[in-house]
Amino acid sequence: MPLQGLCWLVCCRQGFSLLARDHGEKEEEESFELRNQDEHTHTGRGRLEVTLSQPTRTANGTPCLSGVPEEKRSLITKKSKMTMDEDNEVLVKGWLLREVQGGWLRQRRFWFVLTTDSLDYYSGPDKDARRLGTLVLTSLCSVLWPDKHTYKQTGYWSLTVYGRKHCYRLFTKHYNEAVHWACAVQKLIDSKAPVETPTQLLIQDIEENKFNPEVVEHIYEHNPILRYTQSPLYAPLLPFSYGSLHHTHMTGKGYTSIREEAVRLFNCLQQLESAREPIPLIQGILQTCLDLRPLRDELYCQLIKQTSVLSSLVQTQPNPQLRYWQLLTCMSCTFLPSCSILRYLRFHLKRVQSLSVDPEVESYASFIAQALEKTRGRECVPSWEEIQGLMGRQEILCTVHYPGPGCCQIPITSHTTANEVVRKMVERLGLQDSRNTFALFEQNTCWEKAIGGSTIIADVITRFENLSAKDPDSDCKCRLCFKLYCLLDTENISTDSIEYLFLYEQCHEMVVRGQLPACEDDLLSLAALRLQCLLGDFSALSPYPPLEQLFPAEVVEARALLAPVDPPGCPSFPGGLLAGTLWGHKRRQEQDQRLRARLREEGAVVMSAILERWKALTGYSRRDSMAAYLTIARQWSGFGCTLYEVDFYISSTGSFSQKLWLGVAASCVSLYRQGDAEALESLPIGQICSYGVSDSNTFRITAGDRDLLFETSKLTEIMQLMNAYFSATRRQLGKDDCISMETNPKLHPSLLELPSHPV
Repeated sequence: MPLQGLCWLVCCRQGFSLLARDHGEKEEEESFELRNQDEHTHTGRGRLEVTLSQPTRTANGTPCLSGVPEEKRSLITKKSKMTMDEDNEVLVKGWLLREVQGGWLRQRRFWFVLTTDSLDYYSGPDKDARRLGTLVLTSLCSVLWPDKHTYKQTGYWSLTVYGRKHCYRLFTKHYNEAVHWACAVQKLIDSKAPVETPTQLLIQDIEENKFNPEVVEHIYEHNPILRYTQSPLYAPLLPFSYGSLHHTHMTGKGYTSIREEAVRLFNCLQQLESAREPIPLIQGILQTCLDLRPLRDELYCQLIKQTSVLSSLVQTQPNPQLRYWQLLTCMSCTFLPSCSILRYLRFHLKRVQSLSVDPEVESYASFIAQALEKTRGRECVPSWEEIQGLMGRQEILCTVHYPGPGCCQIPITSHTTANEVVRKMVERLGLQDSRNTFALFEQNTCWEKAIGGSTIIADVITRFENLSAKDPDSDCKCRLCFKLYCLLDTENISTDSIEYLFLYEQCHEMVVRGQLPACEDDLLSLAALRLQCLLGDFSALSPYPPLEQLFPAEVVEARALLAPVDPPGCPSFPGGLLAGTLWGHKRRQEQDQRLRARLREEGAVVMSAILERWKALTGYSRRDSMAAYLTIARQWSGFGCTLYEVDFYISSTGSFSQKLWLGVAASCVSLYRQGDAEALESLPIGQICSYGVSDSNTFRITAGDRDLLFETSKLTEIMQLMNAYFSATRRQLGKDDCISMETNPKLHPSLLELPSHPV
C-alpha cells in the first residue's frame, strides 16, 4: 500500500469534517457526542465513531431529525413513543415545577424522570403520558445547587441543570427534595466518561507520531481545525462544562459561561489582525485568562491553531499571523499551560522553527520557548510598557530610586524578581562589601512597603500603572526605591560611601514620620542640620523646604492642642445641648478654623526657631552636617531598628496596652510606647525560641517562658524582616545550623497551625 494511504488509515479519523461543524468551522442544528476516553479497541485507538446522541428539539419538545439517517430516525422516533414503564433504568422520578418562557405562568408543573442517560419530563405520571422534553446528560453537564437567596426571593428551592442546548430550572417547596434531585443528577454526571473534542484527539495523534514528519503533515493537511482560519469559531476547541458563571464571584465582571467566553476569545483574536492599537485588546484577553483560569489552555490552543500553516504553503505565501505570535509571546510570559498543552506547544514551536523561512517568526518561536522555561504564575496582566517590550522581544527599563535624589535605570524582563534587581543595584552602586542588606520598597508620599525577594517586578509595575489609571490626578505617585533593609552594622560605615548617605536619608525619614523618640530641642537641631546639609550656609534668599519635610508634624499638632481652642470669655454649654443644631454646627466650624490658625502660628514659631539654629551652623560642610545629625540620632538606644505600629499587645503576665511600636533590630525585638525612648519589653535575638502568625492579624514571639502577642496589620512585613535578620545573621556567623527556620507561606493559619520559626 502506498505510504499516503497507510498514513491515512493510521492517523486520520473519519468524520472530522463532520465534527468540525460542531467544534470549529460551522454551526449546525444537530448535536454530536464525541468518543469517550474508555472507548478503545483491543489493538489501540481505532477510528472515531460519530454517533448522533442529542438532537435539537423544537419548542414543544419534539426532536428535529432533518439530515439523520433513516434507521437512526426510526430508532429515535420509537424511543420518543416509549412509556415510562418501558424505561427500566429510572433513577428518580417525581413532580417538579419548571420555569418556562412565555405565557402568564412563569412555572409549570411536570412529571420528571431521571434515567441513566437523560433527564426527561412528561405531562403526567400515567403510562400513556406524553414526553415533552429530554436533556441528555454527559460529563459536560452541570448542576447549580439550591441556595437560600433564591428561596427568600421566590419561596421555592431551586436547582438548575445545564445541558448543551437546554437548561432546566426546577423548583420545589421542599429543601430535602431539591437536594435529593441535585445529588442524583450530579452523581449521574460524575459517572459519565469524560468527553474529548476533535482537537484533543488530534493532539494525541500528533503526540504519538511526532517523530514521523510525514504523518504529522498529513494530519495537518486533512484536518483544517488545526490550522489558521479566517472563519469564526462556534464552539471551544477543548471541553468545558455547560452552564453560566452567575453563581460565582465573577458575576460582577460581566462574564457569561466558560464556553461562550472561549468563543468570544477567538473573536477577539481575529480582531487583532486589523486592530490599529493591539495593546488594549491584548490586555483584555490576558485579563480574561487571569480571571477564568480554564480558558488559559483554550487560548493556547487557539493561538497554536492560528499560527499553524501547511508546510507546502510556508514558502509560497507570507505569514499573516504576526499579531498572533505577539499575543502568544505575551501569554508565554504570563501563564503556563497544562502539561499536555505545554508538550503540544513545544512541538508546535519546533515545527515552526523547522519549516519557517521568516526570521521574525523564528525569533518569536525561539523567544517563547525560552520564556516557557522561566515563567511562573503572574498576579497581574502585563503593563502597557511590558507588552510593548514583549511585542518587540526586548527588555524594559525599570526606574529604581534610592535615598537622596538619585535613581538608576535597570533593564528587566517579565521574569525578573526583586532579588535580582537588588543584586544589580548593589553591583552598580558598589555595595558588595557592605555588611548590611538591602531591599526594594514600594513607596509614595504616604507609605512604603518592602517587596518580597521572589516578587516579580513586572507585577509591581503593573500595580503602579493600575493605581495611576484609577486616579490620574493624584500627587501620590508610586515608585520603586532601593534602601537599607537589615542594619547589621551602623558604626563601621565609611563617611565617604553612598551607604552612609543611605543611612542618613533613612534616619531623616524616621524623624519626619515621628518615629525617632527625641526631645523638641534635639528635633529643632536635627531640622537645622538638615537645612545646612541641603542648602549650605544660611541665606535670607535661599528657598528652603516646607516644615513638614524638616520636622515631625505630630509635634506641631501637639503644641497647637496645648492652647485652648475656645477664646477666653466664650460661654460653655452642657455636652450635647447644641448637638445637631445650627448654632452647634457653626461653633464647631469656628473651632476648626481657630485650630488651623493655631497650627499655622505654631508652625511659624517652630520654623523661626529652626532658622535661628541654622544661622549658627555657618561653616559646617555637608559631611559634617550629616555626621552631627547621626550623632544626635544615635543617642536613642533603638537606633537602627525598624518600627511597626501595633494596635494591641498582651504580655506574658496578662497585661495589655494599645497603640505601641514594635521595633525589629539585629540585636533585639522591642516594644515602645509611641514617642517614648525607653522600651516596655525587649527580647534579645538570641533568646527568641520561635515567632510566627497565630491568626489573621496576631503575631507571636516566644522567648523561653515569655510570650509576646500583638495585633498588627503589618504581619507580612514583620515576618519578612525577621526572616531576613536571622538569615543575614546566619550568613555572617557562617553557622548553617545556628538557626533552624521553617518557611510557611500561609498568612492566615489557625492557632494550631502556627508557622513557628524555631531558633
